[in-house]
Amino acid sequence: MYRWVIRASAMAVAHAAVQTALAALAVRQPDLGATLRPVALAVVVAIALAWGGLDGRRNRPGQSMDWFVAALIAGPLAGLLGVIARAVLVDQTGLEALGPALTGGAAFTALLVLVPAAAGLLLGRLLATRQAAGRGAEDEPGG
Repeated sequence: MYRWVIRASAMAVAHAAVQTALAALAVRQPDLGATLRPVALAVVVAIALAWGGLDGRRNRPGQSMDWFVAALIAGPLAGLLGVIARAVLVDQTGLEALGPALTGGAAFTALLVLVPAAAGLLLGRLLATRQAAGRGAEDEPGG
């Protein structure tokens, strides 16, 4: 299976779950919604950053493109899943919420996945390079 399918699906489900949890919280505790929104978005960012970092340490070819495609797919998929989950679990969200979720919401989600994943790839590759350089210095005679 393509690596981007797994990444896109997981990130879309994570973001849709965060959207649904925030909507449910806003219905039950309106004053907590504004406080927890940055924390919930930080969870999605942390997942993409950590996963990108692990991929960066593996240093396989084509990982940047995998994350790019995953972000483009995760955006609209998260919007669709979020609208469905809110309609079923939280309130009676209708089709009118689908348009904004598939346009602006999808673009926001794509950036929310792509930017931290790219940063994670960069940090992971940097750490892998430093570890390899450290091991190379240990292997040299007299070092």
